[in-house]
Amino acid sequence: MVRVIHDEVDIPLPDARTFGDGLWLARADVERATGWDWKPQGLCRGNTCMPLPNAAKAAMVDGERIDVASFWRHAGWPVVHDAAAQIWVLGTDAARRAEAMATLNAPDFELPDLDGGMHRLSDYRGRRVFMVAWASW
Repeated sequence: MVRVIHDEVDIPLPDARTFGDGLWLARADVERATGWDWKPQGLCRGNTCMPLPNAAKAAMVDGERIDVASFWRHAGWPVVHDAAAQIWVLGTDAARRAEAMATLNAPDFELPDLDGGMHRLSDYRGRRVFMVAWASW
């Protein structure tokens, strides 16, 4: 089963199809996975609509499915995926990331220490925090 992670939401999509670097979603799954609604004029979020490029439209749309990864790349947003695990991450554009970084406040999160005790970042507000992250993959 394909999982899509976007805007801190992890959505399992049993009807999604993948092919190479393409993530093909049915019309009904596009909004659930991305927050963008697939309309005749393109993908829309609120009052903002981004038309599908005419030159690439044939490669991006196949009946009732759209290659969301291609659209994401066309918009200049990052896309990464783990083909073996069927996990796709649809990133945020640099401008929105820069807005979030302007305050230099990290989002609150909770992680276990080596003994299993849970720690929230907000517990250390006002103090310096040094965090080391490591992944085997």
